Amino acid sequence: MTEPEQQDLVDTVIADHRAMTALFDDVEASGDARHRRELVERVIVALVGHSVAEERYLYPTARRVLPDGDEVVEHQLTAHADAERVMRDLSRTDPADPEFARLVHSLIDDVRHHIRAEEGDLLPRLRDACDAAELGELGRKFEQSKRLAPTRPHPAAPNQPPANTILGPGMGLIDRVRDAMTGRTT
Repeated sequence: MTEPEQQDLVDTVIADHRAMTALFDDVEASGDARHRRELVERVIVALVGHSVAEERYLYPTARRVLPDGDEVVEHQLTAHADAERVMRDLSRTDPADPEFARLVHSLIDDVRHHIRAEEGDLLPRLRDACDAAELGELGRKFEQSKRLAPTRPHPAAPNQPPANTILGPGMGLIDRVRDAMTGRTT
């Protein structure tokens, strides 16, 4: 039996987008406040890990290989910062509070817009600008980075190398310890 082929960076990001979209559908279909809170916590863990990995590997590559990479990345980083603030507010809001539903709706709409922007522009351009070997290696690193990423939003944390590379795994460890102590499932 052979091992499954490793996805490249673009395929990995798109697969994450599909998984997040499925989680969004589950959240929107849930009518039970407690279950909805659990689903939103899963969304937060997935989004934080995905964002950290993008900030470590996708965006630096886009800055390097795309002529307008800095502009494209700054727009995406702004979207990440906005989402982190909403996720932080969600984690502090009771799911029975009407504000919780508003925040969930806002987060899902914003992330769906972000996904469309990446898949419609950034990712195809990146695939054209990079060779297959580089994208394959970046896909492996992207997946590895998600496993070490924080599980909670940290809006004030750095989102660019080298600071995010140094601090991210440590914050991830602290978050996982905190999750274990509070019983939060990640």
